[in-house]
Amino acid sequence: METTEGDSRVPVVDAGARARLGAPMMAGPPSATLHETTLAGHPDLEAEQAYLDHAQASLEAARHRVMGLRRLAQSAREGTHQARVEAEVVEDTIRARLAQLETGDASLVFGRIDLGSTAQRPEGERFYVGRVAVADADQEPVVVDWRAPVAEPFYRATGRAPMGLRRRRHFATRGRTLLGIEDELFAEGSADPHAAASTDVAGQGVLLAALERPRSGHLGDIVGTIQAEQDEIIRSPLAGVVVVQGGPGTGKTVVALHRAAYLLYTHRFPLEDQGVLVVGPNRLYLGYIERVLPSLGEAGVELATLADLVPEEVDDRRDTPEAAVVKGDVRMVDVVAKAVRDRQRALRTDLVVGYGLQSLRCDVATSQRLVDNARRRARGHNAGRRLVERGLWKALAASARTGDVEPEMVRERLRGSDEVRAALEWMWPRLSPAELLRDLFGSRALLRLASAGRLRPDEVEALHRPRELGAVRTSADVALLDEARARLGPRSADDEEPRSYGHVVLDEAQDLTPMELRVLSRRSLGGSMTVVGDIAQATGALAPSGWDQVLAHLPSRRAPRIHELTIAYRTPSAVLALAERVLPLAAPGLRPPRSVRAGGDPPEVVEVAVEERAAAVATIAGSERRVVGEGNVAVVVPESLVEEVAPALAAAGVDHGLAASDGLGSQVTLVPVRLVKGLELDAVIVVEPGRIVAEEPQGLRSLYVALTRATRRLRIVHAEALPDALAGAAVPR
Repeated sequence: METTEGDSRVPVVDAGARARLGAPMMAGPPSATLHETTLAGHPDLEAEQAYLDHAQASLEAARHRVMGLRRLAQSAREGTHQARVEAEVVEDTIRARLAQLETGDASLVFGRIDLGSTAQRPEGERFYVGRVAVADADQEPVVVDWRAPVAEPFYRATGRAPMGLRRRRHFATRGRTLLGIEDELFAEGSADPHAAASTDVAGQGVLLAALERPRSGHLGDIVGTIQAEQDEIIRSPLAGVVVVQGGPGTGKTVVALHRAAYLLYTHRFPLEDQGVLVVGPNRLYLGYIERVLPSLGEAGVELATLADLVPEEVDDRRDTPEAAVVKGDVRMVDVVAKAVRDRQRALRTDLVVGYGLQSLRCDVATSQRLVDNARRRARGHNAGRRLVERGLWKALAASARTGDVEPEMVRERLRGSDEVRAALEWMWPRLSPAELLRDLFGSRALLRLASAGRLRPDEVEALHRPRELGAVRTSADVALLDEARARLGPRSADDEEPRSYGHVVLDEAQDLTPMELRVLSRRSLGGSMTVVGDIAQATGALAPSGWDQVLAHLPSRRAPRIHELTIAYRTPSAVLALAERVLPLAAPGLRPPRSVRAGGDPPEVVEVAVEERAAAVATIAGSERRVVGEGNVAVVVPESLVEEVAPALAAAGVDHGLAASDGLGSQVTLVPVRLVKGLELDAVIVVEPGRIVAEEPQGLRSLYVALTRATRRLRIVHAEALPDALAGAAVPR
């Protein structure tokens, strides 16, 4: 954190506690963020530990009370049907409450706020802030939920706007053990030697200690160290679209997840029934963030990739860059609409079918009127099929020589006729989204017809997929399948309508194409969304240059609220400094965040011979694994080097996992650069930056992403030429 001379902030954290937490013993002049003298202990340490024990005992007692209700509900199952139904409702409520009361190994309480004196309360009030609200046997509050209005000053109070606080206290804990205390006093003229003046980073000692802990394969919550700029976003009103722009390490993902938890707490009805959806870029990422919301007592939020939102199977293979760009372009809305309309056609010749001793007829002009009528009246293509059928039976009945032929009689006798069935399939076939796209992409004629005046010939060719490929559907097809489903409607009564949600969180939203944004807009019931990302890290097929290009395809019932996170909590300043050499070229005009973590190990750039590259990467990976101890290591490679590096790691005896199949379960993980976005790791080894730039659609931005994943150590290994932005950055090994 940047400081100015005369900064009186002196966070108090037990020296032994800081060592156990893994925080650096920072030293410096009196104006340093942490005072050069660490104290042997805080005088309130023992008393606060006793209170935390009391809070934990109260939590256990609350669980026992809920379990008692479960026993009563189970006994009711043996009664009437209504009693059993009511017992099921009670059981669901009990399960939800038990989930809320489950804190696992995480600390229940992480802070305390002391309010100033008032005429009614000269001594002021005191509240302990924690993960969940806990009351004692007399229903007196022991802990207030971090999302409650009374807890807001814990996150938002500053020296200039203390929000009625006299003291803010942060607890450094490990499990149920209190390791240290950090105080901030807001009253002027305090002589308390254990107090610190408030600045723009609250609880900095506890925050830094938390940041220095080794990473696991899962993202952790930040509920005890939320900062004011983050809390403002978390507590933003439900309605409308909230955009969170944040550079590397600013915590935008955890802010979005904490916002989901906050909204569920504040708007339990209707969100609990409507549902909350969190959409991430890939399965690796969802596995990485999956524990955050359960740790906050919210286990019912749905996590999904875009492909999970459609019922069709989607292949892991990627489209060509040219096809991906076209499929993501908003022009495909008109192409899909025209492709559907092209399947609504008049007969080419009159339909003549035998009916007893006479023939019934539907001529071409009549068939055109039937199609036009269905287009006007039907809400979706498949719903129009019934209108066409009904009109056809009437037309055939009307053509009879005698007047006693009824449409229903014609239907019963002719609906199985091959001629009639063929005519209906030609005029108005029932289609699934997959069938529509299979026929469209498999036929250059249909593609040219649907895209006339919309796509160039080379774009049509990029979309063409030979029929022998069968039903292969790529990730870029997901949005087209959903667009087709919106146009077609259900094919049968058994088809489920796509679900919509009361609130939708879009993570890494800068990589979503206009067509994909339309999918997610359709999933929003009332237009309430949290959109999270970083324009500088946009690496998708149609990378936007600003959030206005994203917002153009999202609900617009209310004016969007755009927030920018400016402080990097995770990424050390030395790592950011190197990455910032790439940023002006990757995303001109965007400013980088500033890091609160000064110093740290400087990044190292290692040049090797081509034939030694894989072995050198394996050696460095083994070395980094030893340095980070319990932390994790990522070897980030361009796609073309996965098959070269993986065997070298195995040959060197470096136990490792593959991100695409194993997630981040191993201490060392081989990660293709396309999957690394959003992850945070103790040590990162970036292999061949030049090849990353050359191979990825947004190469410089992909490199910027790779360089900013490390929370402690960054190594770059290359045999090929470095990009110009990194040229001259090499240092000897």
